[in-house]
Amino acid sequence: MIKKYGTVTKIKILQIGARPLIRFSLNDTNCLIAGHGLNFLAEVDEGMKLVISGYYNQRNQLVVKEYHVLGPTKILIDFKKIKKEFIGKK
Repeated sequence: MIKKYGTVTKIKILQIGARPLIRFSLNDTNCLIAGHGLNFLAEVDEGMKLVISGYYNQRNQLVVKEYHVLGPTKILIDFKKIKKEFIGKK
């Protein structure tokens, strides 16, 4: 398995279904993720730092089997923002 570290850019949904197919770029590497596509969309946003592991397919795209977000996830950031707004209204 190949491991890479970098910043996420260009997130696109290629296929919608029970297992959505997501394409994104990590630095200059084109990556695909299918197994955890919904979780990926909830946790990762452009500009976030990731560590991924996977393998290259015939089209020289890195097929991601495992990923880890470095720092707070997108859903955590959104939750904290909503919580802060809610507490501010009291």
